[in-house]
Order: sequence, then structure tokens, then C-alpha cells
Amino acid sequence: MPPIVIEIRNADDTRDVVHRAVQALAEGQLVAFPTETVYGLAASALNEEAVGRLLAVKRRGGSHPVALAIRNLDEALDYVPDMCPLGRRLARRCWPGPVTLVLQDQHPDSLVMRLPPRVQQAVVPTGSIGLRVPAHEIVHDVLRLLPGPIALTSANRGGEPDAVTAQEVVASLGDDVQLVLDDGRSRYAQPSSVVQVNQGTIHVLREGVVSEQTIRRLSSYFILFVCTGNTCRSPMAEQICRQLVAQRMGCRPDELEDRGVIIASAGIAAPMGAPPSPEAQHVMAQRGLDLSGHATQPLTESLVRQADVVFTMTRGHRDAIVSHWPDAAERTVLLRVDGGDISDPIGGPLEQYAACAQQIEQQLAARVAELPLPGAARSQ
Repeated sequence: MPPIVIEIRNADDTRDVVHRAVQALAEGQLVAFPTETVYGLAASALNEEAVGRLLAVKRRGGSHPVALAIRNLDEALDYVPDMCPLGRRLARRCWPGPVTLVLQDQHPDSLVMRLPPRVQQAVVPTGSIGLRVPAHEIVHDVLRLLPGPIALTSANRGGEPDAVTAQEVVASLGDDVQLVLDDGRSRYAQPSSVVQVNQGTIHVLREGVVSEQTIRRLSSYFILFVCTGNTCRSPMAEQICRQLVAQRMGCRPDELEDRGVIIASAGIAAPMGAPPSPEAQHVMAQRGLDLSGHATQPLTESLVRQADVVFTMTRGHRDAIVSHWPDAAERTVLLRVDGGDISDPIGGPLEQYAACAQQIEQQLAARVAELPLPGAARSQ
């Protein structure tokens, strides 16, 4: 029997499409979904017979794992409870999106252990699991309503080109797929990048939409400083931190990004592109640091999501960030080790700026020594 093809863009209500897909998966059918990369073939990961048919359609051996499509990083931690910081970093920065992460998964509390045995063998045949959060609303809505994840692979036979349209799915799979959701040509029309993360290192198994160079940049350790206007305290902290981190890593400040460390600053109430205060520039120049090229930027969700650690100048700054982005609470800390505030020198004399810079340096000396920088041992 030929598959049912539903054109999403012509549907009166996409919720009906979502419910149809959820019902089909719950009944053990195979469903072809549009994603931002290529069309994917899905089966409920709670149904071992459906996953078995998926493997047969793909003509895939037991040693070639099938990825799980999940909703978000929080759900990923249910499957990989001891995910390393590098894995969390890439997940936070790449999902939802065209990156599949392959992670070590041998934790006894992993939800994989609750999947049927045949499904466990399909998704974790060698002790590693592939996880992905597709950036397509239909897939997300279906996952939200399903009681478990979906086993997801490209919607084509093994050895055939990837399908980037619903018509190509039907031509390749025929009546081996029961439902095809048609959303036109895939946005990128190429597969996801597959990145293996193991013991703090990455190995790009397949370079897809996201290049290896970009993946490596996304794996960098990102330090973010936040104040109010991003004209004095946070940019001074950024420059001083750059100098201290370079000393700890044994390189020049301009080599830090090549060594996998990114340092930036922003302001909760900052405009875009304003210069730093003349006093802050003067104080930094006395330290041999150049602040003249700094341009202010407002704090954004993207910056907060990407940051591995957010240092705030005051408790008020931290409270504001956590209230807007609760998921960042564990990564957002006061710069002062004792929990106090670093006062704003704005409007004060030059000596006040110098004292502020000195205080920032003292606090950073302690903070930088404890940061888990790539390739650098922590101070004992």
C-alpha cells in the first residue's frame, strides 16, 4: 500500500498533522519527517518491532547505530547522565540544529536501559549513543506529545542519496513507509554533522551542514563578563582576564581563540556599538592593555546560552540574568569570590576607575586559577 503523503503547508491546522504523526508512531508505523537537513525516517523508540522494520528498510547492520531524536539538553541528560562539560557545551550551542552528538553512554541510570532490548542494541551497539534535537517545528511538536524519543535516520535506502523532498522519500522507500509529511525541499539539503565527544575531545565523524572548523570553534570555552552599560567594568574585566588566561595557558592573548578560549563582555542595559568610557581606556592603557577597539553590546539570550561561565559585577546583575534565563543559574556567578559587589565607577574620578580595575584583577586572579580551561591544569 503506498504511503499517505500530507502536505504540511496546505493543512488547515498543523495540529491535526502532528496528531496524525503521533498516532502513526504509537501504532508502530514508520513516518518520514522533514527536518532542516534531509528528510528523516522515524520509528517510536518504545516499539522494538517498528525499530526492527526501520533497520530492515535502511538495510543497516546491527553495528551501525541509529540516532535518537529528543527534545532538548535536559532530556539528553536523562540518556547520558554523566555527559562531560564539552558535550553539554556543544549541545547547548548546537541544539536545536543540524548536529548529531555521539556520546559515551554506559551509565546505569541512563533511560536507554528502559528501552526494549532490541532498541537498545540498535541505538547503543558499541557503548555510544547518537542524540539530536532537530530544528523543525513539526518534529518538536511530535516529540512533545510522544511518551518517549524516536529512532531517526535518513529517509533513504542504504547506499542511496539522501532524500531532500517528500517525492524523493516516496521514490526511495515506496510502501515501506506508511506516512510522509511533506514540507517542501529541506532547508540545507545535506545531512547533519556527526560529532563524537569522548573524554573532553571531539572527533568529527561526518562533516555535514556545520563545518569541522565551526564545530571546533563551538567547542571553545566561553567566558562572559556582564555589567550594566558594558562601558567600563565588564570590558576592563574582559581585557584583564584575557591577559591572565594567556599567562596561565602559556600563550599570547591574541592566540587564545586558537587555543579554544573565547572571552567577551556585555551589558544588561548596554546599547550596541558605543565606545568604552575614556577613564576605563586610560586605566587599561596604564596596564599596557588596549581598550580602544571595544564596542558595547547588550546581553542576549544567545550570549547567555553559549557562555560556559557568566561573571557578573553585582548580585543585581546575576538576579536579572537568572530571572530571564533560569537555565543559566548554575553558570552565572558573582565575580567577587566573597559574594560582594564590584561598584560602578561611572562618574567618579580616575582614581576610582583604577581602584575598580585593581579589585577586578584581584578577583580574577582567584577565578582564573580554577577555570577548567582546555589544555591547562587547575592550580593546586
